[in-house]
This record gives sequence, structure tokens and C-alpha cells, in this order.
Amino acid sequence: MTIQSTGYNSTNPNRGMGTGPVLASSTLNGENVRNASGEDLGEIKDLMIDTASGTIQYAVLSFGGWLGMGDKLFAVPWNAMRLDTENHCLVLDVSKDRLKDAPGFDQDNWPDFADTTFTNRISSYYH
Repeated sequence: MTIQSTGYNSTNPNRGMGTGPVLASSTLNGENVRNASGEDLGEIKDLMIDTASGTIQYAVLSFGGWLGMGDKLFAVPWNAMRLDTENHCLVLDVSKDRLKDAPGFDQDNWPDFADTTFTNRISSYYH
């Protein structure tokens, strides 16, 4: 992960991308996710933002499949992950087997993130 500069000037093509705790969502999309043991868990496909509070609620994690085909998607609570700037990834402290059993969805059948039954199930799974 390249953390972009926030310096604003006309010669800086990355201006406004963010650095440190403030990052552009495009900086995180496609970012690798690993567990604490260093196993690859997939990559971030999207971020789900609560428009009322302006906070990230979930990262959509793509896991499995091959060359982007057959991937299963998972809504992972944002606060269940941490940014590892030294290793250029996000860390989710679950095993691959636990992730395989997590509630997931496919690209053509996204869940209703306003459904509290769904969000409570996700939250209890990862916390």
C-alpha cells in the first residue's frame, strides 16, 4: 500500500489522497487483507459508508476463487480490522477456516445493509 501525500500543490498528482489516519477510499480498494499469522485473506473490493455519520461501517472483502472468478464477498466490520502500514495491508484477526464459514454473499446478490438482522449477525460473527 502506498500511503499518499496530503501536500497540496499543482505539481503533486496525489494531492488530497490522504495520509495517516485519513485516506482516500481509492487507496484502500484493492488492498490486501491478511490475518495476524500473515495468511492472505483476500482484498478489499468496496467500503460501505454510513451516510448519516460519515463513517466506514464495513469493508467488503473478496476471498477465494481464482483470478477474480468465484470469489465470495464478506461484509467485515471496519472496526474488526486494523491498518498495517509497515506491511502494507489490512489485518483481520481470523483464520482462513473461520472466514470460509463467515456469512457471505456473491457479486450479484448483495445484502441489505440497512437490515439490522444482517448487521447484527455480521457484528456478532467478527466480535
